[in-house]
Amino acid sequence: MLIAIPDLLDPAALVRVRAIVDAAEWVDGNVTSGHQSALAKRNEQLPEESAAAREAGRIVLDALGRSPLFFAATLPLKVFPPLFNRYGVGQTFGTHVDNAIRIQRGTDFRIRADISVTLFLANEGDYDGGELVIEDLFGAQRVKLPAGHAVVYPSSSLHHVTPVTRGTRVASFFWLQSMVRDDSARRILYDVDRSVQAVAADKGQGDPTVIQLTGVYHNLLRRWADA
Repeated sequence: MLIAIPDLLDPAALVRVRAIVDAAEWVDGNVTSGHQSALAKRNEQLPEESAAAREAGRIVLDALGRSPLFFAATLPLKVFPPLFNRYGVGQTFGTHVDNAIRIQRGTDFRIRADISVTLFLANEGDYDGGELVIEDLFGAQRVKLPAGHAVVYPSSSLHHVTPVTRGTRVASFFWLQSMVRDDSARRILYDVDRSVQAVAADKGQGDPTVIQLTGVYHNLLRRWADA
């Protein structure tokens, strides 16, 4: 399931994050790569243990907690601390699948990566190329969103970033373990949730249909959730 999350970062938060990461020191992006990714990855990254990554990451995590759409789309159980990368001219990330298990360096925190998230931090007109291309059942989906917008997609999907040909692409990326492991089940829950919200907006929260649909949603979640 591929879902765009508009305005995950509001303009003020976006300015704060960019000020932090733009002033930081960047390193080779392969510091967090698995073997397969290292063969295909050509970009820069903030060290995950750096003060800048942690400060900017806290802003991103705060934004996640305020987004009902993000929660509905992902049903997060555990979120890996956000990381940050940038691509200059000629840099790219070839086709790969994200590692199934992500371990935070120097800690015992680990997650099963069910969902990958890319949060765009540069406006579309600031660079050429740099599209996130995600392969799914309907073919290759090309994603390039405005700054502050995010996209969530299955970590199991093949995906790549096309070469940047002008400017600089800056983004945050991270993974999460969902309460619902199965992507098709998350899709059903997301569709039911959106339907509940639409009917509630039309008829009010106390309408019998809304109450019944809400019960269906929670009973499905009860059946499929790990936690």
